[in-house]
Amino acid sequence: MNKQHIIGIDLGGTTAKLGLFSQNGTLLDKWEVPTDTRDKGKNILLNLAQSIQEQMHRKHLHTSDVLGVGLGIPGVMKKRSVDTSANLNGWGDFDIIDEFMRLCGMPVKVINDANAATLGELWQGSAKGARNMFLVTLGTGVGGGLVIDNHIVEGAHGIGGEIGHINVNYDETRLCGCGKKGCLEQYASATGIAHSAKTLLDSTDTPSSLRQCDDVTAKHVFEHAQKGDGLAIQLANQFALELGRALSIVSYICDPEVIVIGGGVSAAGPYLLDAVKDVFTQYTLPVAKSTIFRLATLGNDAGIYGAARLMME
Repeated sequence: MNKQHIIGIDLGGTTAKLGLFSQNGTLLDKWEVPTDTRDKGKNILLNLAQSIQEQMHRKHLHTSDVLGVGLGIPGVMKKRSVDTSANLNGWGDFDIIDEFMRLCGMPVKVINDANAATLGELWQGSAKGARNMFLVTLGTGVGGGLVIDNHIVEGAHGIGGEIGHINVNYDETRLCGCGKKGCLEQYASATGIAHSAKTLLDSTDTPSSLRQCDDVTAKHVFEHAQKGDGLAIQLANQFALELGRALSIVSYICDPEVIVIGGGVSAAGPYLLDAVKDVFTQYTLPVAKSTIFRLATLGNDAGIYGAARLMME
């Protein structure tokens, strides 16, 4: 039987996004399922399996028509279970693959959600056609994913590509969410940029249009920087310095041909991209200056694309 379809799932702390794909990467349908976090999420996989079965019934599909189900999970994988997950605390202390295969009756593969997004951008997004790429996602935190020779690199402990916790400031006194100090995430995430803005505005009387904002966000910083506001430009430059230097470290380790920047902060667009690449070229070797920088294109669908792509590994 020709298994022409694949299902990709991006499991989040509030909802799970699901997508039905053809093997050539066409998204045929997508839908969402609430994530039931009660009782340490004991019903999460059951709800997903039931939703898949209902969708397949509507599409007149059988398990013999589907190559399998890829599942992206917000946490660090340890063998076949979840070691740590900030958004699903206490869930996943069991063999996820065996349990989900039993419930949905199809082959299952599981991957970290950031790595799923990376595979998605490689398969049908802004890194399509590349063999070596790195994705950095700038949202509430800073995530990352690494592909070498078309294969995702998870590493020995599942933290391959987690650029957000590279130390970029040894003098920092604040704790990062991971328990360490001076992590990139404290400066290059949306929350980090907002904190830096508040700290700077409180430490000076310099006039700035940012002071007109009730609650300064990363979006405000980049919008006002592009309009020429001095303090906003200072904040944007500091962000570019921290991220550009961190990405130059990545280039020395794995030398990607494409670096993709995604997440909510990437909405700043070419302004952000150009600033980060300028710093990157200052800190990397001349041979790596041809590294291509692109903005992610799949948005919130990157995870389901990548989870589906995982089934073709």
